[in-house]
Amino acid sequence: MVIITYRGGVHMLIEFSVGNFLSFKEIVNLNMVASTRKENNANTFSDGKSIFLKSCVIYGANASGKSNLIEAMSFMKRFVLNSSKETQIKESIPVNHFKLSTETDNMPSHFEIIFNLKGVIFRYGFELDHLKIHKEWLFYIPKTKEVKLFVRDNNGIKLGKAFKEGVDLENKTRVNALFLSVVAQFNGEIAEKIITWFTNFNMISGVRNSNTEYTIEMLSDPLYKLQILNFMKIADLGIEDVSVETNAIKIVLSEEIPVQVRKYILTETNEVVNRTTTFTHHKKFNADNQFLNFELFKLESDESEGTKKIFSVAGPILDTLHGGKVLVIDELDAKLHPKLTRFIIGLFNSEEINPLNAQLIFATHDTSLLDKKIFRRDQIWFTEKDQFGSTTLYSLLEYNVVRKDASYNKDYINGKYGAIPFIGDTSILFEEKNESSEKGNLPTS
Repeated sequence: MVIITYRGGVHMLIEFSVGNFLSFKEIVNLNMVASTRKENNANTFSDGKSIFLKSCVIYGANASGKSNLIEAMSFMKRFVLNSSKETQIKESIPVNHFKLSTETDNMPSHFEIIFNLKGVIFRYGFELDHLKIHKEWLFYIPKTKEVKLFVRDNNGIKLGKAFKEGVDLENKTRVNALFLSVVAQFNGEIAEKIITWFTNFNMISGVRNSNTEYTIEMLSDPLYKLQILNFMKIADLGIEDVSVETNAIKIVLSEEIPVQVRKYILTETNEVVNRTTTFTHHKKFNADNQFLNFELFKLESDESEGTKKIFSVAGPILDTLHGGKVLVIDELDAKLHPKLTRFIIGLFNSEEINPLNAQLIFATHDTSLLDKKIFRRDQIWFTEKDQFGSTTLYSLLEYNVVRKDASYNKDYINGKYGAIPFIGDTSILFEEKNESSEKGNLPTS
């Protein structure tokens, strides 16, 4: 008997689309399907039917929309996970539509994602404004053809035959809540699987070390701790070990705080809070350069910003690789040496280290990564704003005239692919008055 195992990504992203959100007026698509070009084949993987990308990079000028694309992914995830909670009953939907055109003022924002969950492809999306969900849809491909699970519009919710878990839940769905989230709350099998996929669809900031606590939690697992330490040793940080110390601190409240408020705070916290301090261990030597013992540094106050960044991203990166998940990082290169950024990319593009085909999507300004030895053309994406403030998204693959011997780095800096800042006339920098103020054309409040 021959057993065929699924070799695609466990939580694979195929395509993400967004429109009328932040700087995206029209619908744009980020596609992780690989082209048929024979370039860096190790950067791709197959689900048995199609070829997909293990990673992609997004370039663009400041304020061109790179971070907005990642925020669109983050918004979709947050709303899927939280829209059906009771705290959202009377709240407006916190969606930010494109504000630079009257055409989009009364139009809903659009979000859609196509993903592969353990061998089954799903397409899920919705359109919404501040008040309600205008449309919502879920399809899947059980064999070869796409099949409807449910479709929602202003006329109601229509269920497909394969989505019996949604029966009788249509009337329990608020206008500002997603039907998918409601069905998951009632333990719908398919809905719960999709919620799990979104849980494993992770977005983090490369500027703020906001994932330090996550990495600290992973240190409790001996295997993860070893890999985190090895991750930092590869980065040549001089760190031999990491330890965590937790102290209980008693809360003392001012007498000026009302009694009822004090009672509530103390009841909720049991009068104590736990303060965690992370220490990095460095070798200490004597005058003859002989090892004596380890000196403990406080991670937060004694280590460099680069070291804190590496520690912060180590946990999410290793967790993503272990689980075959999707990780999206805004400004991956911030505070990192270019060689470290290449090292992280290499982890995802490696067949040996990434056997579950986890995916990395990140935005950067590091043009040294624009190298055909690192990325295929279909892995390189650009964001650019037009004269009306709307962001477009396109890949290097769309430039058919790119020569095989072209230097992606040089051509990008020279403006051949667009998506670079236009530096204006510097002579106006120190003018005492600008032309519009002299003519009295400044807007009045």
